[in-house]
Amino acid sequence: MIKSRPLALFRHAARVAAVLAAIVVVVGAWVRLTDAGLGCPDWPGCYGHVHPAGVAEHLPAATAAYPSNPFDYQKALHEMVHRYIASTLGLLIIGLCVLAVRNRREPGQPRILPFALLTIVCLQGALGAFTVTLLLKPLIVTLHLVGGLTTLSILWWLSLEPRHTALTMAERPVRALALLGGVIIAGQILLGGWTSTNYAATACPDFPLCQGSAAPPMDFARGFSVTHKLGLDNNGAPLELSARTAIHYTHRLGAVIVALLITSLVVLAYRRSQNPCTRLASLAVAAALIVQLLIGMNLVLQGFPLWLGTLHNAGAAFLLLSILSLVHSLHSRRTA
Repeated sequence: MIKSRPLALFRHAARVAAVLAAIVVVVGAWVRLTDAGLGCPDWPGCYGHVHPAGVAEHLPAATAAYPSNPFDYQKALHEMVHRYIASTLGLLIIGLCVLAVRNRREPGQPRILPFALLTIVCLQGALGAFTVTLLLKPLIVTLHLVGGLTTLSILWWLSLEPRHTALTMAERPVRALALLGGVIIAGQILLGGWTSTNYAATACPDFPLCQGSAAPPMDFARGFSVTHKLGLDNNGAPLELSARTAIHYTHRLGAVIVALLITSLVVLAYRRSQNPCTRLASLAVAAALIVQLLIGMNLVLQGFPLWLGTLHNAGAAFLLLSILSLVHSLHSRRTA
């Protein structure tokens, strides 16, 4: 089969954009973990400037405009670097839409996904603005993370080469389990985002127990209320330890479920599929899971260092892309 050059260019551009989207997700986590999310209290500029250096030159005006948010050059720079990279990603996605229009007569050219992606990115921009204006409300911050990972997932899917060999009857259970695994992993990443945005990571400072107990006091109702503010409950009081413990504990239980499911998936893929792409993708999922579990355990044991927290977010993205590759290796082939 002769490969289409326009389609090859489209997939290459999508792969470059996917790499940039992964960088945006990781840098976003770094910004969140360094408490730099409000380094620039306005949007899209920073104290009305395109670069924090401009703010430093007009510091009295910036202080007068935002008296409750003192200017911190490093935090502002962290936030603006994230915005610069995200803006570049937006331009690349516009370029993908242009390529999709130019390639519209090419068989196999995705036509809907690029424009759906552009819509998601526009919504991401709005969520980014709300993240700042609503003072990092956990629900908005978590939705912003979900939007970033959705963007990354679609870009990665667009970059993958379609498979044309028939899907056998024996592989159908593998596909079903892989789809379920994708949903469970997405839910676990969502829980991880909720854990991070509610500062619940340190609620369980030990491992494998939590606060020295297998069942510490937990308040699920307050922990999973979607209306509370950053670090506060609905009454404006600090989010209690029992609420943060409920969040962290649920995330740990989710990790156990993911580990059991992925183990079953890898075994089933090797027993049922003879396709090398499917087998390779299943091994990538297993490797990503092992790495992510090791990072998570060491994150607790080493006292939650910043670099490991950021790496944990990168590991989540790697796990998500791995399961997408596995689903794609099964989904994109004709069913016999």
